[in-house]
Amino acid sequence: MLAMTVSGGSLTAAQVPEPAPGPDEVLIEVAAAGVNRADLLQVAGHYPPPQGAPAWPGLEVSGTIVDVGSADNATLLGAEVCALLPGGGYAQYVAVDAGLVLPTPENVDLVEAAGLPEAAATVYSNLGYLLGQDAPGKRRVLVHGGAGGVGTFAVQFARKLADAETWTTARAEHAKKLEALGADRVVDYRSEDFAALAQEAGGADAILDVIGAAYFEPNLKALAQDGRLAIIGLQQGNAAQIHLGGLLAKRATITGTTLRARPLEQRRQILAEVFERVWPALDTGDVKPVVTTRLPLGDAAEAHRLMNAGGHFGKIVLTAK
Repeated sequence: MLAMTVSGGSLTAAQVPEPAPGPDEVLIEVAAAGVNRADLLQVAGHYPPPQGAPAWPGLEVSGTIVDVGSADNATLLGAEVCALLPGGGYAQYVAVDAGLVLPTPENVDLVEAAGLPEAAATVYSNLGYLLGQDAPGKRRVLVHGGAGGVGTFAVQFARKLADAETWTTARAEHAKKLEALGADRVVDYRSEDFAALAQEAGGADAILDVIGAAYFEPNLKALAQDGRLAIIGLQQGNAAQIHLGGLLAKRATITGTTLRARPLEQRRQILAEVFERVWPALDTGDVKPVVTTRLPLGDAAEAHRLMNAGGHFGKIVLTAK
């Protein structure tokens, strides 16, 4: 089969053996693969795949189940699905644990479904505690990088599922599109001080951050009392100093997470909860994947160039056909 392999820090199309599903796995004929910033890091040699995963990138796909590793999963044959992967999505076929597979939502195109698993699982695993939480007054959530694949999903999640006042940082030209997704306030990070604005408004109860070190201190300033900062990316640095006095005074909670390094059972549990608590909103169309660019699998390098250049809105997916 064709896969986009990594050679010398670049992507190269190559023929590789088609995978065979293990006892707990299914084989998916890939319709599309979502492109994530972690893929760029892997190609650059900074984010190696976990043991046992294919050597080429791809953390999420959509497609059709064409084989199963055991009779226990025989009922899944022919199902149109999307899946969360430890790697290997940039290919025509991929084998994945059946517990990491979800049905394509009713109101979502099969190709666009490739942009769902990584964003949905990342957002839910960091902001899912807000769902059904009986909190007095309106909570405020600040999503950094609102125009990105995770950001566009997080804005919808915070506003439409958690019923939170939703702020996001993004370029001014993306403001109207983010407001259409549910953002109450779009802060232009190039000309506005999000920390000062959040402080004036009473602070953010939850912050989802993809930036890392450059935003660490302003994030602490932006937090409300008992606020929670979830760091899920390091786009602008991985080393920061912390003022412990400010942390104590705000009773703040800081977490740092990645997804694919979690044990398999944790990833299965996250996907099961995503299916129960998030998928109904995708079925009804209240929440939607925001896929704005489709490129052929062979143009994966161009997809990476677009993402690396910045300023792109929504998800980029690679189509296998």
